[in-house]
Amino acid sequence: MAMQHHSPRPGTRRVHPRDERRAVAAARRRTPLVILAALLALALVMALSACVGPEPRYAVRQSAEPVKLPPSTVYFYPKHGQSKQQQDRDRYECYRWAVKQTGYDPGNVQPPAGQQVEVVPTVPPGHDTAVGAVTGAIIGGAMSSPRHGGEGMVIGAITGAALGASSDEARRQQTEQVQRQYDAHAAAERAALVRKINDYRRAMGACLEGRGYSVR
Repeated sequence: MAMQHHSPRPGTRRVHPRDERRAVAAARRRTPLVILAALLALALVMALSACVGPEPRYAVRQSAEPVKLPPSTVYFYPKHGQSKQQQDRDRYECYRWAVKQTGYDPGNVQPPAGQQVEVVPTVPPGHDTAVGAVTGAIIGGAMSSPRHGGEGMVIGAITGAALGASSDEARRQQTEQVQRQYDAHAAAERAALVRKINDYRRAMGACLEGRGYSVR
């Protein structure tokens, strides 16, 4: 019985097994590049959202805390038997002079608010790391071929988590920087007020001593 040979149909082309293996290998090499391009787009989106997002990257909390300041009261005692009326007059005149010399008036100074500022992130630590991992896994799986979907998800999750961790660290550093600024401002205000109080006490004491009083 004669064997029949089937010739290729017109317009079709035989694919050699070696060519098929090369095509599969090329697809495998392209898969990480496609995933990388998608993840770079993800990184750009995360960076832009961090820069122009409607919400601040930190919030400010204020809690009532007592502000410790030195007393401004000056105690004095007559050394030459000055009368009560003379003591009141001398105290008032020295008070006016001390206020003029130092610019500090204990009777007209608004007391400190006594509020301690605490700067806290708007989202919990590790938020962007988790979001980046999930988003990266989704993108990596979607951009990969069905045969390499698992590999793409793993690569996407790792890269997305790394991008998210970088965003979390940037938020932490920004929060610490703003906290230092608030602390430095509060410390400078307190130091300036303490300096004025001490200057006022010295001026008041010098005036009273000059009028024959013992100052404590």
